[in-house]
Amino acid sequence: MIKKLIRRVLGKKPAAKTDKKSRMQRIPVSEHQLTREQILPCALKVTDTLQDAGYEAYIVGGAVRDLLIAKTPKDFDVATNATPEQVRDLFRRSRIIGRRFRLVHVLCGNDTIEVSTFRASAASEEDDTKQITDDTGRIVRDNVFGDLTSDAERRDFTVNALYYDPSTEEVLDYRGGLADIRNKTLRIIGDPATRYREDPVRMMRAARFAAKLDFRIDETTRAPIAELADLLNNVPPSRMFDEMLKLLLSGHALRAVHQLRAEGLHHGILPMLDTILEQEHGKRFINAALHNTDLRLQAGKSVSPAFLFASLLWHELQINHHKRLSRGELSIPAFNEAMDDTLNQQRSRLAVPRRLDGMMKEIWSLQVRFEQRSGSRPYRLLTHPRFRAGYDFILLRAESGEIAAELGEWWTTFQTADEDTRASMLLKEPVSAVNPKRRRRKKPTVVAAS
Repeated sequence: MIKKLIRRVLGKKPAAKTDKKSRMQRIPVSEHQLTREQILPCALKVTDTLQDAGYEAYIVGGAVRDLLIAKTPKDFDVATNATPEQVRDLFRRSRIIGRRFRLVHVLCGNDTIEVSTFRASAASEEDDTKQITDDTGRIVRDNVFGDLTSDAERRDFTVNALYYDPSTEEVLDYRGGLADIRNKTLRIIGDPATRYREDPVRMMRAARFAAKLDFRIDETTRAPIAELADLLNNVPPSRMFDEMLKLLLSGHALRAVHQLRAEGLHHGILPMLDTILEQEHGKRFINAALHNTDLRLQAGKSVSPAFLFASLLWHELQINHHKRLSRGELSIPAFNEAMDDTLNQQRSRLAVPRRLDGMMKEIWSLQVRFEQRSGSRPYRLLTHPRFRAGYDFILLRAESGEIAAELGEWWTTFQTADEDTRASMLLKEPVSAVNPKRRRRKKPTVVAAS
C-alpha cells in the first residue's frame, strides 16, 4: 500500500517485472488498464475466498483476453492451486464435474464460475498413471495437478495463457500473450503438431478464435493443420458437436465456417459443407443463414441450435430426397425417409442430440405447407407451434434465391393483415376436370412428429 501511495504521489508508473526462472512477466494495471471493477462480482468472490484461505487464485483465459481487447466475456474462469475437493469445501453451492480433467462449478445466484486446478505440463509429470493417451497421442484422461508455471504451458494459445490477479490488478504473462493480442496474432504454445495430437479440437479452436477475434493465425501454428486434419475423426462425436456449436454461436459463424474450409477442416466436421459451398444456391443459402445468425447474436437475441443445423443440413436433405424420387419412391414417404437418412449420416461424425430431431424435421416438413395458400390451410399453419421457425426458414430460402421472393412476402403480409385482407389474399383452389363443381383435393402433407 505504501509503494502504491508513493507511486501516485510521484506520478511514477511501475514497469513490468520479469521472473527470469519462469519467464513470467508481471504487467501492472498502468500498462494493461484492466481493473477489478470489470470483473464479474461472482468471479471476484471466488478468487477472494480462495486467496483468503491461503491459495493462489486468478481469473484466466478467455475472460482476460476479451477484456484486454474491449470485448464482453461470455463467462469467467478461475485457476487455482487448490484441489477440486479443497475448492468444494470452501463453497456451499459448488459441485465437482468432469472425467478427463476434474473441475468445480461454483454458483452465485444465476452465475456459474468454472474453477480448475493448475495442471502439470508434460515435462513435469512424475505420475503418468493419471494421464492416459490413445494411439494417436490424444489425451483421454488428465487429472495431474501442477503449479502456475506448468499450467500456463498447458494452455492452448498464448492469448489464452494470461492470468489476472484481482488483488494486485496485475496480469501474469508467461508466453507473450499480451504482445500477440496487440499484434492480433494467434499462436499455439509449444510444438504445434504435438499439441494438435494431444487434442485435435485445438485445430478447430484455432479457426474459431481467428474468426471471432479477427486475428491472423501464426504460420508455424497453421502449418500442420492440413496434414493432421484427419485426427478429428478420432474425437468423440459428442465433443465435436459441442465445439461446432460454440463456433456457430460465436457471433462470427459465417467467418468461422469459411475459416474452417480455408484450413481444410470442414471434411471432419460437416462433410457435406464443401459441396454445399461450391453450389451457388447452396452457398447463398448457408451464407444467409449464418449471417442472420451472427446478426441475431450480436443484437443479444437467442438462436435455436435446431434451426441452425436444419439450415446446414437442408441441401443434404434435398439430395437424399431427390435420390429416392429417382428410384420411383412416392414424394412424401421419400421425404420422411430422407430426413432420417440425413440425420443418421451426420450423427456418425457430429452427435447432433436426438432432442433436436423433432424440431428440425418439423421445420423441414413445414416448407411444403407454406406453399398451400388456399382455403383454411394458411389459417391452420399460423397456429402451428413451429410456424415462426418455418417462416424464418422460408425467408432464408427466398433471400438465397432458392424460391421466389413472392412466397416470403405473401406470408409476411398475411400473418399481420386484418381478416378482410387475408380473405382477399387467399388463392383459388384448382377445379377438378372430372367434376367442375367439386374442387380438387390435394393429398395431405405429412408432418413429422416431434
